[in-house]
Amino acid sequence: MTHAMLKGSNVPLEATAVRAVLRWAPGQGAPEVDASALLLGPDGRVRSDEDFVFYNQPRHPSGAVRLLGKKREPEGMTDSIQTDLAGVEGDVGRVLLVASADDVPFEQVRSLCIVLYDAGAGGAGGAAGGEPLAYFEITPETGEETALICGELYRRGDAWKFRALGEGYSNGLKGLANDFGISVDDSEQGARVEGAGGAVPLPPEQPVVVAQQSAGVPQQAAYGYPPAGPTEPVAQPAYGYPQPQTAGVPAPAYGHPAAPDPDFQLPPQGPQFIGR
Repeated sequence: MTHAMLKGSNVPLEATAVRAVLRWAPGQGAPEVDASALLLGPDGRVRSDEDFVFYNQPRHPSGAVRLLGKKREPEGMTDSIQTDLAGVEGDVGRVLLVASADDVPFEQVRSLCIVLYDAGAGGAGGAAGGEPLAYFEITPETGEETALICGELYRRGDAWKFRALGEGYSNGLKGLANDFGISVDDSEQGARVEGAGGAVPLPPEQPVVVAQQSAGVPQQAAYGYPPAGPTEPVAQPAYGYPQPQTAGVPAPAYGHPAAPDPDFQLPPQGPQFIGR
């Protein structure tokens, strides 16, 4: 028998394992909905970040709660969570079943509901044709919610029950998780996009390092310029002026030969220079 539930109502569960199926109608502009679960301890908060089962951590270390992935069914798109109630650790009193829409308000999600199936050894396990245990149509209160607690599995003595909730958060899965003791930063939320083939960010720009000149070591010359010497620079002569004079050697005037050597003699002239 399927229980059609209202917000705040509860139903006992006799199954040893349940499959919670989130279902919504696809359509143009409709966001993708993700299922997740939070395992809460006696104080109503997670014991560690491992108690958050979501797309980047699809299985609890205990194996009692795990994501089964998305499917396209005749009734619409689905994302499912399976919980082995018999295997849930003793200090976990509640398992929240959550839907998030990647920061898109749920007013854009049509026909959202959660359906519970018996996933135990003798149950139909949510297969086509299996009769659901419970059915809850979720209507956001404001439409601006980007994350919803659809319902919860909770202990009552040695038994388990399911309560329909439909409580919303306008600050998304991050805000919901923070309320229950989980620290989720932006890099963790972005991990799924990067892993799905997103562009790899460029490495950070490296600072320009200017090497300091060591004492006595000449710097490398810039391209197209002469290197600077290790000592004081030698003055270059200006065009049209004589070369700098070396000690003991007289400098010739520009355009005139140096002073003649008194011992210099012209070579003998040939016959072509002898007059007749």
